[in-house]
Amino acid sequence: MTPALTALLCLGLSLGPRTRMQAGPFPKPTLWAEPGSVISWGSPVTIWCQGSLEAQEYQLDKEGSPEPWDRNNPLEPKNKARFSIPSMTQHHAGRYRCHYYSSAGWSEPSDPLELVMTGFYNKPTLSALPSPVVASGGNMTLRCGSQKGYHHFVLMKEGEHQLPRTLDSQQLHSGGFQALFPVGPVTPSHRWRFTCYYYYTNTPWVWSHPSDPLEILPSGVSRKPSLLTLQGPVLAPGQSLTLQCGSDVGYDRFVLYKEGERDFLQRPGQQPQAGLSQANFTLGPVSRSYGGQYRCYGAHNLSSEWSAPSDPLDILITGQIYDTVSLSAQPGPTVASGENVTLLCQSRGYFDTFLLTKEGAAHPPLRLRSMYGAHKYQAEFPMSPVTSAHAGTYRCYGSRSSNPHLLSFPSEPLELMVSGHSGGSSLPPTGPPSTPGLGRYLEVLIGVSVAFVLLLFLLLFLLLRRQRHSKHRTSDQRKTDFQRPAGAAETEPKDRGLLRRSSPAADVQEENLYAAVKDTQSEDRVELDSQQSPHDEDPQAVTYAPVKHSSPRREMASPPSSLSGEFLDTKDRQVEEDRQMDTEAAASEASQDVTYAQLHSLTLRRKATEPPPSQEGEPPAEPSIYATLAIH
Repeated sequence: MTPALTALLCLGLSLGPRTRMQAGPFPKPTLWAEPGSVISWGSPVTIWCQGSLEAQEYQLDKEGSPEPWDRNNPLEPKNKARFSIPSMTQHHAGRYRCHYYSSAGWSEPSDPLELVMTGFYNKPTLSALPSPVVASGGNMTLRCGSQKGYHHFVLMKEGEHQLPRTLDSQQLHSGGFQALFPVGPVTPSHRWRFTCYYYYTNTPWVWSHPSDPLEILPSGVSRKPSLLTLQGPVLAPGQSLTLQCGSDVGYDRFVLYKEGERDFLQRPGQQPQAGLSQANFTLGPVSRSYGGQYRCYGAHNLSSEWSAPSDPLDILITGQIYDTVSLSAQPGPTVASGENVTLLCQSRGYFDTFLLTKEGAAHPPLRLRSMYGAHKYQAEFPMSPVTSAHAGTYRCYGSRSSNPHLLSFPSEPLELMVSGHSGGSSLPPTGPPSTPGLGRYLEVLIGVSVAFVLLLFLLLFLLLRRQRHSKHRTSDQRKTDFQRPAGAAETEPKDRGLLRRSSPAADVQEENLYAAVKDTQSEDRVELDSQQSPHDEDPQAVTYAPVKHSSPRREMASPPSSLSGEFLDTKDRQVEEDRQMDTEAAASEASQDVTYAQLHSLTLRRKATEPPPSQEGEPPAEPSIYATLAIH
């Protein structure tokens, strides 16, 4: 055989099969995989190749492999073949084609099938910006991210047979990587549920684990529900948290969404009253992961469209930052109504924001950016003008911008007391704000005025009492002058005799009596048997004298005729008193005949007085003898 013939023969042998495969008269087959082209690591997969009824053999080729991957005879009715992979590994991942052989030769190859294995790397995160609820017909952005520097991100929509969307990763300033996928317009006609993956450029068919699924909820224009917490927005770790979503529209179901999360909590609606519906979402015991911003939505059973979102609710977790904070009031914790007060929250540790809470208040905490000064971070919460509504117990917390829903431990409680509460309602002030301290100045002024008036009344009372006492003294002096005749001694002896009555009913009250004893009246006499002690020089010598009671009678010296009517009235009253004393003396005499009088020898004096000069035509009065006795 000549060299030329040998070369032609070899060329024909090498080109023969390829020419028959490419020039076959039959259409190209169809290639697909079940349950899908994206298979998790270790799961089984079946590849199907469907061709013509004339096919005698099916062949599966993998890109990059020099040999056919597999060959199988057709199944009845001979128009397709099955290629099974019992356990998916990274070696099975790749791009496949198939073709079949008939009496006319080989068919054209099928379109490529990319078989992907997942679960080789950690899963990424998938979130919706700004939230997974979007108005019907609106657009949104899905963010797929990871902390590792993978080259590409893939977004897949559940139930869709289109090719996955792939984007190159972008590095963030924080060091992570992400890809942003625009989505929309979103309509409630079908379900919007997504997952995402990532992979390296050199292994495009080996992907990571899938992200947690993210469902997009298209919301309508129906009325938004309300979201509230039954325990308050500030909680300590370990406490239980219940969020209540309610509406007067009568929704059949509610969902609760936390910003940054991928999952929704869904609850059926309950109707405590006609026309009202609500759902309680019980969370806890809470930890730092529960801190964040929450919203809820409502929907009817016969509609896939959700309501407008509720207003956001921030849940704050305390005790997550160990730097302490303090709370004080300036000028003090007690303030008058209408004045100004400032609550000062400060700390030596770094805080971006300070929060002020009031015990029992329904409104969210007050927030202020911190200011640095005097080696402290602080924030001033002014309250002006203060009303009774400001009274209560306050606490202060600190937070940082890296996670604003995690707070420090609370400060010590501060009790703010407001004095001068008004009982009725009053209109808000319309003029300029009151000057600090003006109310206190008015209180001091009013107090001084009241004290001055009270002092004035006291002085007036003392003056009137002094005048009345002076009148009584003048009246008593006049009585004394009327009872004592002219020339009588003005003062009593220093040592008065003590008369002791034997009767137990005798009065203990001391009284000075001036008794006029007439020498000529024998029936009314007083016998004094003076028995003097041998020691006459002793000033304290005592004389005992029995006094015989024979209806003693006291007589008053006749006053001068020139006395006024006032003295006459006084005399009448004295005569009445004498009559009463005579009656008492008679009663005493019945029970006791003799009364002993203890007399000091130096105090018993006998004085004779001349009668006052008589008026014309009247006889001169008889002289009288007066004795001063002290009766107990």
